[in-house]
Amino acid sequence: MSQVLQHSLPTGTRATRVIGATAILVMAWVVVSGLLLTPQDVVQGESVRIMYVHVPSAWIAYLAFIFTAVASASWLISKKHSMGFDRFAGASAEVGVMFMAITLVTGSLWGRLTWGEFWQWDPRLTTTAFLFVTYIGYLAVRRLEGSVEQRARRSAVVAMLAVLEIPLVHFSVVIWRSLHQGATVLNPSGDVKMDDLMLFTLFSGVVGFTLVFIWLVLHRQRTMLLVDIANNQGLDSAIVARRAEGSANK
Repeated sequence: MSQVLQHSLPTGTRATRVIGATAILVMAWVVVSGLLLTPQDVVQGESVRIMYVHVPSAWIAYLAFIFTAVASASWLISKKHSMGFDRFAGASAEVGVMFMAITLVTGSLWGRLTWGEFWQWDPRLTTTAFLFVTYIGYLAVRRLEGSVEQRARRSAVVAMLAVLEIPLVHFSVVIWRSLHQGATVLNPSGDVKMDDLMLFTLFSGVVGFTLVFIWLVLHRQRTMLLVDIANNQGLDSAIVARRAEGSANK
């Protein structure tokens, strides 16, 4: 019971309100700049505006899954096995799956405008879809029957294996011949050929999506803590009832 009641990270109402308000302001700027202020691309035209959602959502999905693996490893190696690590891992994975879904949807729309098709069995698209399915499986593992400790242990193992797919996804455009373009900002040469306002808007999108990620994870942790408490209290009540039944039969 004591482990379930342990809090993982400070989630004060004032802090989450500040993060939420800042996220709204940043995202509002991204919408206005991305749709109205930034120029269209020389090659892709107006379809390039999807970039301001597609690229940040992909990077935040990567970040979320990495955090899930780190939190899972922390639970495994820590002596106290604080359930706060497990809840953070689960919350981060849930939000990461949401952002990965956004990545796939916006990527399909961008592909339709650029390639003429919503889907191609391209290395980047295929590995991204596989990563998405893997973390859907991770969330399914978390819902299997068992104690919170059993949930944490088996999901931690899955998370640490699943995160190994991220380098494969990211470098798929280098390893295989891909229709998907290579990195524009983080390219090996360091030569960023992008309009300054476009680059700033893209960076703002990454910041805004990061704030949304933090806000969602903090709130999701709270609800997961309440669920763990409710489940644990239900188990305690069942044990008490069973002991009372056993005493009555003596």
